[in-house]
Amino acid sequence: MTKSDRPWTAFYGPEMRADLGTASYRTVGDMISAVSSTFGSAPAFTTCLPNGMNGTLSFREVDEMSDAFAVYLREVAGLNKGDRVAVQMPNGLSFPIAAFGILKAGCVLVNVNPLYTAEEMARQFADAEPHALVIVDMFADKIPEATRGHPIPNIIVTRVAEFLPALPRGIVGLVQKYWDRSVKPVEVPHIRLPEALQVGRLHADAEKIEIEGYRQSVTPDDVACLQYTGGTTGVSKGAMLTHANLILNMEQVMEMIEGMEKGKEVALTALPMYHIFAFTVNLLGFYWMGARNILIPSPRPLANLKRAFENYKITWMSGVNTLFNGLMNEVWFQDSPPKHLKFASAGGMALQSSVAERWQEVTGAQVLQGYGLTETSPVLTFEPLNKTRPGSIGVPLPSTLVACVDEEGQPVAQGERGEIAAKGPQVMAGYWQKPEETAKVMKNGWFLTGDIGVMDADGYFRIVDRKKDMVVVSGFNVYPNEVEDCLASHPGVDEVAVIGVPDAGSGEAVKAFVVKRDPGISEAELRTHCKAHLTAYKVPKQVAFRDELPKSNVGKILRKDLRAQELAQTEEG
Repeated sequence: MTKSDRPWTAFYGPEMRADLGTASYRTVGDMISAVSSTFGSAPAFTTCLPNGMNGTLSFREVDEMSDAFAVYLREVAGLNKGDRVAVQMPNGLSFPIAAFGILKAGCVLVNVNPLYTAEEMARQFADAEPHALVIVDMFADKIPEATRGHPIPNIIVTRVAEFLPALPRGIVGLVQKYWDRSVKPVEVPHIRLPEALQVGRLHADAEKIEIEGYRQSVTPDDVACLQYTGGTTGVSKGAMLTHANLILNMEQVMEMIEGMEKGKEVALTALPMYHIFAFTVNLLGFYWMGARNILIPSPRPLANLKRAFENYKITWMSGVNTLFNGLMNEVWFQDSPPKHLKFASAGGMALQSSVAERWQEVTGAQVLQGYGLTETSPVLTFEPLNKTRPGSIGVPLPSTLVACVDEEGQPVAQGERGEIAAKGPQVMAGYWQKPEETAKVMKNGWFLTGDIGVMDADGYFRIVDRKKDMVVVSGFNVYPNEVEDCLASHPGVDEVAVIGVPDAGSGEAVKAFVVKRDPGISEAELRTHCKAHLTAYKVPKQVAFRDELPKSNVGKILRKDLRAQELAQTEEG
C-alpha cells in the first residue's frame, strides 16, 4: 500500500509505525502475565472512594488473584473454553480480577451495565447464555427476575469496597447496609468473590494445576469478549471481539499516544470499564503500560473525583464531553486543576470545540478525541498530539484503513460526504449468533459504521451526520426502538416515535413524540413508566404530544422528519 493511499500517515510522530504487524502477545491472558512479571510489586489498581478511602493491588497481586479465579471457573464451577461469563459491576478492584481471570481461563467475558433493569439484564442473558455471573451486591436483588427462564448456574457476588483494607471496607459495608440501604440480601445461591479465589487457590495447590495450560489452548482468533450493542432494528447484538482484536487495538492506540512512559504514568479511570472504550484503553492499555490506574466507582456527583485529583499525580485521563465540561464548572477543579496532566482522551460522543479549548486553558493539557464503535474494539481514529483540529475525529490508527463510501460501497470523491467504512485488525469477528446482522455491516471486508463523514485532503476525518437512528447520551448508546417499545406498552399510548435532540449537558437527549390513546396521560406518567423498565439514561428527557406522526406512503413513522422539524425549530430559536 502506497503512502498516497494513507495520506494521514504524514501526521504520525517520528517514532510511530504505520503498520504494527502481528500482536505482541497471542492472547490477553499472555499479556497480563507478562506485564505482571515485569512490574511486580508496583501499584496497578487503586480504588478511590469519594471520601478518599482507598485500596491498592499490585501487578503481582492482580496476576495471582486472577489466576485463582481462572482455576475456580474451570475446575470448581466446571466451565470450559468458550463458555460465557457475565460481569456486572462498577469500577473497582474486583473488576480486573474477574475480567482477567475469565480471559485467562479461556472463557468469554460478557460486560453488562450494572445499572440495567432486570428486564434489560434478562434480554442480554437470554442471548449470551452465560454459565456464570459476577455481580456487585448492590444489584444482586435483580437476579431472580433477570434469570427467570434462563438460569445462570454459577453466581459470584462482590462488593464495591472489595479488597480494600479492613477498616474502610467495614465502614462502607455498614453505610450501605444501615444508612443508605443500597445493599439487600442476596436471595439466590452464590459464593462471594474472595471465597471463590480461596477455593481456586486451594484447588490449584491440591491438583498441581498449571494456569498456563488454559491459555495455551486459546488462539488469537478466539472470542475474548461479547460486547453488546444495538442497531436500527433495536435488536441487541453481541459484537464478538477476539483476543487479537483487543490486543492490537490497545497497541494501535498506545502507538498514537506520544510522550507516555512505561511504568511512570498515573491514569484516572472515571469512565465505566464495562464500556468498550475504557475497557480497551484504560483497563488493558494502561495495564500494558505499567501505569497506576485510579478507579472511580461512580463519577456522579463530580465531587466524587475531588479526592482522586488531590491525592494522586494524575498524568492521563479519559472521559466524554459531559465529564470534561462538568469538571470545569466545579469550583474545586477550577481552583486546583491537575498539575501533572499530560493530556486527556475523549471518546463515546462528540467533543465540543469550546469544551476542548476551555479545558486546555484551565489545565494546560490538550484533549485528544478518538472515534470508533463497539464493533471496532473500539478505536478507529485518534487525534495526534499537538495536531488537533476543531470538529475533527483525527486520523486513522496504524494498520487501519478508513474511507467514505456511497450507497454502492464505492469511495466518494475527496471532500464529499459518504458513509464511513473501515478495515483493520480491530474489526470484530461478527455478531454473536446473528450472521444476517453481520452481513448487513460487513461488505467485502469493510465494516460500515453507519456514520456519515468527510475526509479532508490531507487525511483528517470529520463526522457530519448519522445514518443510524441511534442516540448518544453522555457517551452511552440509546436505540429508539427499545424506548418506543417501552412507551408503546403503556395502555394510554397509541403511537410513539423517539429521536435524539441536542442537549447542552449530555450531547444528545432522548425525546419522545406520543399520540395519545388516553387523553388523560401526562408526560410525568410516561416518564415514570419508562423509569420502571429502562436504565436512567434511556428515559426520555422530553415527551411531546402530537395529534399524528409523520409517515411514509406505507405507514412507516418517519423519524427523519421529526429530526428535521426539531432542527428547524432549534435554528429558529
